[in-house]
Amino acid sequence: MEYADFNGPFWEKGAFWVTFAVVIFAVLFGRKIIGAIVNMLDQRSAAIAAALQEAATLRTEAEAMLKDAERRRAEAEARAQSMIAAAAHEAQRMSAEFMQDAEIHAKRRERMALDRIAAAEASAVAELRARATDLAVRATEFSLRESVDAAHDSTMIDQAILGLPTAFRRSA
Repeated sequence: MEYADFNGPFWEKGAFWVTFAVVIFAVLFGRKIIGAIVNMLDQRSAAIAAALQEAATLRTEAEAMLKDAERRRAEAEARAQSMIAAAAHEAQRMSAEFMQDAEIHAKRRERMALDRIAAAEASAVAELRARATDLAVRATEFSLRESVDAAHDSTMIDQAILGLPTAFRRSA
């Protein structure tokens, strides 16, 4: 069995001309195709480089924003701590002030109650003295009415009149 392509001169065969046409096509249009492919790859490479540069810029900005946010958070925490400390100090001060005011108020009320008690006691003593004096006067009046008659009455008046100069000398 004999194959026709292996016999005879090579330029008479179709495979030679197909190979020749492909080589000429590659020589003539290869530069343009390779240039277009290289240009397309360069553009893609430039786009990737730009995307990488943008990503790096965005990362730098994000890191700066993160640092700024952390700084602001730390400042806010410090302010919150100082506000809490100030509020605690103010609460202690107000508590002490309220306790002092309550103590002063309680002492004032105690003093007022003691004054009222003393006034009530003095009023009761004065009322008791007035009643005792009134009772003593009535008892003396009753006793004198029962025991003193007209003769005895004139004797007592004479003695009182005689004792007046001595009483005046004692008081002067």
